[in-house]
Amino acid sequence: MSSADNPRAAALMVASMAAFAFEDLFLVRAATTMPPGQVIALMGAGGALAFWLCAARLGQPILTRRALTGAAGLRSLSEAGAAMLYITALALLPLSVNSALLQASPLVVTMGAALVLKEKVGWRRWSAIAVGFGGVLIILQPGTEGFRLAGLLTVACVVLMAARDLSTRVMDASIGTFQLTTWAYLSLVPAGLILMALQGQRLQAIDPSQWFDLTGALITGLFGYYAVTAAMRLGEVSVVAPFRYARLVFAMILAMIFLGERPDVWMLTGAALVIGSGLYTFAREAQRRRALSIKADAR
Repeated sequence: MSSADNPRAAALMVASMAAFAFEDLFLVRAATTMPPGQVIALMGAGGALAFWLCAARLGQPILTRRALTGAAGLRSLSEAGAAMLYITALALLPLSVNSALLQASPLVVTMGAALVLKEKVGWRRWSAIAVGFGGVLIILQPGTEGFRLAGLLTVACVVLMAARDLSTRVMDASIGTFQLTTWAYLSLVPAGLILMALQGQRLQAIDPSQWFDLTGALITGLFGYYAVTAAMRLGEVSVVAPFRYARLVFAMILAMIFLGERPDVWMLTGAALVIGSGLYTFAREAQRRRALSIKADAR
């Protein structure tokens, strides 16, 4: 990993965010024409098969006890819960609103790292977190006629995604990437079936147009995961991570073109606050790491 690789890593991050935005578009189309739980289960089965084959080539075992215990088990449970909430929210809320709320994820991770992992977070980053959550409230508009109640599902999804990311930080380094990903996708199968049971829905036949959306979601999701992983391994985190916010730009463009959405001023204002606070948090974290590195080199 070097600064010379940063342009390529940034390009990969932008490509991954575009892929995830397309994945969300396909999921919205699928989840509004068939049971959302069935969509999750099918995505989980397809993704698990693809990554299981990759893990097998690298000799990484999948059916092991460690997949269900400790940080790995918590990660899979968080992934499953987040998927259940997000797919439900996609069927109820505009895509652009869901994407805007998702941008609060880095702020929740930073807060969780301070509260759970006891990492040092100064008052500036706490202030940025507060501003970011203010942006979330502006998007949700509580106490008004435009209150987006279903947005609370996405907020809860963000919390579970933060739990997933934090559990990944403390996980045994010997666990392979493809093991982790396969376990995550496998967890989506029972999650989807549970969601169907909770909503009183049954499996339904899939017509050609729905297969197009399901296949599109699977392919773009797999590519997005590959690209984001490659980007984070190739470039410097402080340089590459802020490009995650490109996902909202792609999502808004796709939502306007294919779903006829027109983001209102509240959504745009709230999203700007969330993204701005997130970028500031990334910058402060990069500054803190540089200071620690200089201090360590001086010893």
